[in-house]
Amino acid sequence: MIRVHSYESMGTFDGPGLRLVVFLQGCNFRCLYCANPDTIDPKGESKETSPDEILRMAMSQKPFFGKKGGVTFSGGEPTVQAKELIPLFRRLKESGIHICVDTNGSVWNDDVKKLLSLADLILLDVKQYNPERHRVLTERSNEQTLRTAEWLESIGKPFWLRYVLVQGYSAIEEDIRALCTHFSPYKMLQRVEILPYHTLGVHKYEAMGKEYKLAGVKENTPAQLDEAKAIFDEYFPKVYIN
Repeated sequence: MIRVHSYESMGTFDGPGLRLVVFLQGCNFRCLYCANPDTIDPKGESKETSPDEILRMAMSQKPFFGKKGGVTFSGGEPTVQAKELIPLFRRLKESGIHICVDTNGSVWNDDVKKLLSLADLILLDVKQYNPERHRVLTERSNEQTLRTAEWLESIGKPFWLRYVLVQGYSAIEEDIRALCTHFSPYKMLQRVEILPYHTLGVHKYEAMGKEYKLAGVKENTPAQLDEAKAIFDEYFPKVYIN
């Protein structure tokens, strides 16, 4: 069984085309800006769901996917449930459905390797390139995330790089340039997506009785987003503000 938090039908922000987005329960990161804190606890509010049910939903929406769309597994962190997802991924592939995995790339074992190998596209969330500031932002290391990117490149697996722009935390020019320099040689990196920081999930912290640690951090201005994009544009041909 797969622990599912929620679904989004006809999503347009998590991979190419129109997509069924499956938000899974459980995450190993503790991002300060997490918009879905209710998905962090592996035993949180989720529904034990059979692969048959998710496949049925995907097949019912397949006529709307077109040539580009499909199913995206997000979270939470999908690779936390890699072993449970592998049989479902195989059945989706057999049914001709495009699969994306939105991951922080930090969970690593044989099941994760198999899962990512089965996916068509990886949406790799790199929170910060600077290791110290990454730990401040997520309470975790970014070493495995970068190793996962190297592995994706080595096996020829297409991926998109996603970067949340947080003023004072990840909106730092020297860190962005270091990230760009590191990834610019990657041939499997198809596009870069800048994700504007937002506070849409703050009410969830209040409802859960938890402190939102980025209170006071302002959302990006259009000028700040354009400045960041201009830096990424120097290194990559396809950069988008999502």
